[in-house]
Amino acid sequence: MSSKFLYVTYIRTTPEKLWDALTKPEFTRAYWFGITLESEWKKAASWKMMIPDGRVGDSGEIIEIERPKKLVLSWRNEFRSEMREEGYSRCTFTLEPEGDTDKLTILHQIDRDGSKLIEAVSGGWPKILASLKSMLETGKPLDEIHTWARVG
Repeated sequence: MSSKFLYVTYIRTTPEKLWDALTKPEFTRAYWFGITLESEWKKAASWKMMIPDGRVGDSGEIIEIERPKKLVLSWRNEFRSEMREEGYSRCTFTLEPEGDTDKLTILHQIDRDGSKLIEAVSGGWPKILASLKSMLETGKPLDEIHTWARVG
């Protein structure tokens, strides 16, 4: 069995701007608790999420990449032992233009019932994606999730 989190949102932006917001540190830092993602952004490359205090928050490998349409990552939490022990999950980002908006679908899943990681991302992704949407549509991310310290 498995655990999964699925989220769909529509953002008034272009696929290219949304892709940049998902992958470039100058954007992620603004709307995603101050974190940055580091990678070469090519298939089989490693990636890591850097927390502002210098720790690696999550890491993995790029399984599939098709700019600006699809990104599939293996994903493991690195800072909470109970989640790290679950091993790698899979996170798929799908970007589809629809009129003057871009449909962003995130599917985060792991082959484990009752996953603590999926429970955690189920609370985190909606806040992060709301902040991303706000930033792309208004130029300002949500203040409530601006810094990592507020994550706990």
